[in-house]
Amino acid sequence: MLSSLNADLHSHSTRSDGVLTPSALAERAKRNGVELWALTDHDEVSGIAEARAAAADLKMPFIAGVEISVTWAGKTVHIVGLGIDENNADLKEGLRQTRSGRERRAHDIAAELEKAAGIRGAYEGAMQYVGNPDLISRSHFARFLVEKGVCKSVSDVFQHYLADGKPGFVAHRWAKLSDALGWIQQAGGVAVIAHPGRYDLSDVALTALMEEFKQLGGVAIETVTGSHTPDQYAEFHNIARRMQFDSSRGSDFHSPDDCEVDIGFLPALKPSATPVWHRWQQLL
Repeated sequence: MLSSLNADLHSHSTRSDGVLTPSALAERAKRNGVELWALTDHDEVSGIAEARAAAADLKMPFIAGVEISVTWAGKTVHIVGLGIDENNADLKEGLRQTRSGRERRAHDIAAELEKAAGIRGAYEGAMQYVGNPDLISRSHFARFLVEKGVCKSVSDVFQHYLADGKPGFVAHRWAKLSDALGWIQQAGGVAVIAHPGRYDLSDVALTALMEEFKQLGGVAIETVTGSHTPDQYAEFHNIARRMQFDSSRGSDFHSPDDCEVDIGFLPALKPSATPVWHRWQQLL
């Protein structure tokens, strides 16, 4: 049954804020039984060629992907693009524009951490964990604060320092939803709302997001993902069915040492789901 395929269509490498190279991530996915894999680095596609080659060597079907940061109703939302042409000029330029504000934001985060919490050297500390200087993110600050002993885990850092309203939080204006979907579609891909249960949105606002996403040509939501609870698997499966979305599945893997679910170890989609990977059956 197609819905039972061990597909992991959301993961990150050193080209954004993961800790494994694209090749090492491919090897881990294959070792963990992944049968269809996508690399979806944040606002970056430079790892796709390496990932594709590694997947081919491992005889593991591969889909080129990206995760685009979007500002919607004042909140940050992530949109995954799957099946993209990573060399599409419109996509590459859009991602370049989206990345451009990260360094300024990183300096602001460091300044906030020092001013509000007395934590010095955060920018330099975070940079020790950065593989791509254009993509410094909150995850890099979180790893530094764990190493420094400020918190025990990356999730604790986000909860106490880097979430909205906390001492190190700095808002950023990302891409528009319409722009992100436009870039994905121009690159021949399909758009997926990443981990919808993670956003601080009311039920009304979440429905509005999904309706706008659908109107713009979005086709799927992640129902089974590393940051969803088992109850949310069922909740978003039902939402996908009701709104006629495909269902996607992905661990959102970043690091072996700090992950909710390892790549390849999520539960399967429900049998009644329409898996987004039905669009690439020729790869299976």
